[in-house]
Amino acid sequence: MNDLRRTLLWSVFAVSLLMLWDGWLRHSGQPSLFEPASAPSAVVAPGASGADAAVPQASTQLASAGGVPVAAAQAASGASAVVPAQSERLTITTDVVKATIDTLGGSLVKVELLKHQDQDNHEQNMVVLDQTATHTYVAQSGLIGSNAAEGALPTHKTPFTVLSTERTLADGANELAVKLESAPINGVKLVKIYTFKRGNYAIDVKQEVVNASAAAIKPQLYMQLQRDGSEPKSIEGPAAMGGPVAYTGMAVYNEKGKYQKADFKSIEEGKVEFEKVDDNGWVAMVQHHFASAWLQNDKIAREFFVQKVGTNLYATGMLFPLGDIAAGQSKSFDAKLFVGPQEENKLKELAPGLEYTKDYGCTHVMAAPLFWLLDKLHSLLGNWGWAIVALVVLLKAVFYPLNASAYRSMGKMKALNPRIQAMRENLKDDQAKMQQEMLKIYREEKVNPIGGCLPILIQIPVFIALYSVLSSSVEIRNAPWIGWITDLSVKDPFFVLPALMTASTLLQTWLNPTPPDPIQAKMMWIMPLLFSVMFFFVPAGLVLYWLTNNVLSIAQQWMINKQLGITN
Repeated sequence: MNDLRRTLLWSVFAVSLLMLWDGWLRHSGQPSLFEPASAPSAVVAPGASGADAAVPQASTQLASAGGVPVAAAQAASGASAVVPAQSERLTITTDVVKATIDTLGGSLVKVELLKHQDQDNHEQNMVVLDQTATHTYVAQSGLIGSNAAEGALPTHKTPFTVLSTERTLADGANELAVKLESAPINGVKLVKIYTFKRGNYAIDVKQEVVNASAAAIKPQLYMQLQRDGSEPKSIEGPAAMGGPVAYTGMAVYNEKGKYQKADFKSIEEGKVEFEKVDDNGWVAMVQHHFASAWLQNDKIAREFFVQKVGTNLYATGMLFPLGDIAAGQSKSFDAKLFVGPQEENKLKELAPGLEYTKDYGCTHVMAAPLFWLLDKLHSLLGNWGWAIVALVVLLKAVFYPLNASAYRSMGKMKALNPRIQAMRENLKDDQAKMQQEMLKIYREEKVNPIGGCLPILIQIPVFIALYSVLSSSVEIRNAPWIGWITDLSVKDPFFVLPALMTASTLLQTWLNPTPPDPIQAKMMWIMPLLFSVMFFFVPAGLVLYWLTNNVLSIAQQWMINKQLGITN
């Protein structure tokens, strides 16, 4: 039984070491051990896949969704690689964002978050949307006809004229509106009004279709997010510890299918499945800590689309039928465009299910309530670092009986070690009798050799969920704790916490029973040291979590050893 216990522990250590090494490889930009190396995808300039394919084309066949006709559509590609002369880029500044709108298409092509620093360079702001020669991530919208007979309509490739002059949110003002009007296409114009609000990452987008032609039209409005398939520059959180890389890709949400992911690899392979038609929902692009999403919360028929639109270029969006617009008439449509941090409580207020863009993965069931508790502790303590400490203290209190049982079992095993060591030495030539005598000792002393493992194994899912919370929560990004820890989401600049973490791990090893086998005894010291090395490169908030857990575990184990009369 003692050998079984050691086998379980060494298996856990071996897998942990392998995952840590794999995480380090990915953290340093090298291929994962578990994925075949693939040729890097070429990142092309927007529209390099062909300008002619850039505008969605409506199908002539209409599908019915609850009696409401919804047209099928294809996703769009980007603007041309070389920006035409008529393109002008407007920079809009509020208290929380610095946004860039391109008059070619009236698209949002860059969003800088003024309250969030870049993870690699704290001198720069975090940029979410951006359009450069090597990176594409933009928000677009435009019109398509219900059938080919209606002809071309203004799209995200049509030149727009700016009708407003304000570029900066004035002191004391709560909002700033930017109005653009497209050039007429077949007598139809599209007017876009972006309204930026103070302290808000959700932009109101009003789009008005003006039919100045001599015939009625029946247009459809598309709103889409387009992005290349490259990963964000920094790999943070779980990936740095050997866990899964934070999800980067698309998401579709509606009542029929709930939260549905569409990663770039699945799109390439044509394996994406999602509910394509509903009267509610949104589309989003998701990355670690940040997201963008087109939102429309009214019960209006819509069609969702996700597809590849060029080399390493993908789009997701929604298509809305606007109904008949008579000659000389106009019709407006309201929506929101969110570009910002995945602040869970604020996401819940914007749209149903939007909080799922903060991706906890398979730990969501336990991670969500743990974040709720962490958020409540933060509201009481006013500091995310102390909130992490308080949360670990509460969890250790809940699991105190289980931990006490585990440490009591390990303490008894430690007390029996000299006796077992002597017995093993005397019977080293008779393995069968050695096992019998060992089991006899366990029965006489009422010790379960794996009693120290099972209570700890029961707690592992909870602590994995807590780990996921700390890795995924943008609230901890740029959050200070004490003294030199000015950002809990990056590594300790002076490695104080990792050093304390290593010391606490060694102390905990010293308190545990020593295996009779000399080689195993040495490995018990080597493995924790190897494990601790990774803590020098992970976010300080995660190290604080593990350090607090270690300190509390040591204190409890020490007290139980004293109760049992065990001296170390």
